[in-house]
Amino acid sequence: MERTITKIDAIPKLEIKKRVAAYARVSSGKDSMLHSLAQQVNYYKHLIQSNDAWTFAGVYADEAYTGTKDTRLEFQALLKDAKSGKIDMIMTKSISRFARNTVTLLETVRALKAINVDVFFEEQNIHTLSSEGEMILTLLASFAQEESRSVSENMKWRIKKDFEQGIIWGGNSCLGYKLINKQLHKIDEEAKTVQMIYELYLDGYSDNEICSLLNDKGIKPYKSKAWHRTSVMNILTNYNYTGDLLLQKTYRDNHLNKVQKINDGVLNQYVVSDNHEPIVSKEIFNKAQAMRQSKTENHQFSNKKEHDFKGMIKCGLCHKAYTVKHSKYDPVWMCSTFRTKGKTVCPSKQVPTKKIIEGFNQIFNLESFDERLFRSKIKQIKVMPNDELIFHMFDGKETSYTWQTSRRDAWTDEMREKARIKALSRYQGGIKHD
Repeated sequence: MERTITKIDAIPKLEIKKRVAAYARVSSGKDSMLHSLAQQVNYYKHLIQSNDAWTFAGVYADEAYTGTKDTRLEFQALLKDAKSGKIDMIMTKSISRFARNTVTLLETVRALKAINVDVFFEEQNIHTLSSEGEMILTLLASFAQEESRSVSENMKWRIKKDFEQGIIWGGNSCLGYKLINKQLHKIDEEAKTVQMIYELYLDGYSDNEICSLLNDKGIKPYKSKAWHRTSVMNILTNYNYTGDLLLQKTYRDNHLNKVQKINDGVLNQYVVSDNHEPIVSKEIFNKAQAMRQSKTENHQFSNKKEHDFKGMIKCGLCHKAYTVKHSKYDPVWMCSTFRTKGKTVCPSKQVPTKKIIEGFNQIFNLESFDERLFRSKIKQIKVMPNDELIFHMFDGKETSYTWQTSRRDAWTDEMREKARIKALSRYQGGIKHD
């Protein structure tokens, strides 16, 4: 039997192109930096598409204020796509662009290495899948982290020196002032709105009522379309409106995460007296702070179960218990007989929570409420006619306190709305007309 040999032509092996993506990042929102980011995106797009062995898998680009992984949305998307098998190699400019600290860098690189995804750092010419890649990367990343720390420390030193000389570092314009060459210049029309906000607040208007009034008048806040409670609060707590400058109100946590924190005594602060033209006097500003502190204490008091006066307040007319009535304004205490049967049966008065605190503080000469002292001293509070409170002590003593009724204490929600409408007619363009 004769053998037959048949030649089978080889089938050319299809070349599988490497799917390559790139990552770019700039660390601030300045126009020049954004332009740089656009250049990086175009550069990588052209570089990858011009290589016949590669398939373009996209450019992921972040505009971020820190180098921390969790704050970079595009970086997170890049890692997700890599883990989903859409990317074989990632290109990036340098180690510092990819991660700011050694731990984050190595954790990320090792996670990608475990799924056979290579990372190529152009400046250092390192492929993480190479045998020596991780060793060199660890060394260089440590140097990059130390360089970042050194730059941060030098910047802190410069900022501190400027503060010591009364010079603003960074900063922004705000309603009422324009920041020009590190100096605040008063804007008269905007200053009228600031003054109106302080006047309304000291007249007893809440933050939300002030917001409503300003929005109804069409007065615009500095950076948003409408007034919100936080924008009013920021104005009422901005010490710079007094003409003095308070420096180092905030600070950065560290050079890695760069989280901004309120300086509550961790670092020195600097006050520059008579630095610029004031919008409100120090007296008005201090009154607003005292009022805000009082409201905060009252709010905290009335919203904690353990601070409740339940069972401690009695009506001096019918001897029934007082119960609390909550509203979007100040909570008040009312006689249970009055609430259920009306004033014809018991013509007692309601008592705002803040008046009970006010009376206790005055009796014991306190600047702020002390819950422990209150619980240890007060057995019962009796509400009498003519706005009189009688504090009955555990030691058998009694002390009377007569509180002043302000018109706003007795307002209903409907009365407040009428007052708001009336206030609209009193203010034209931020100017009060009496």
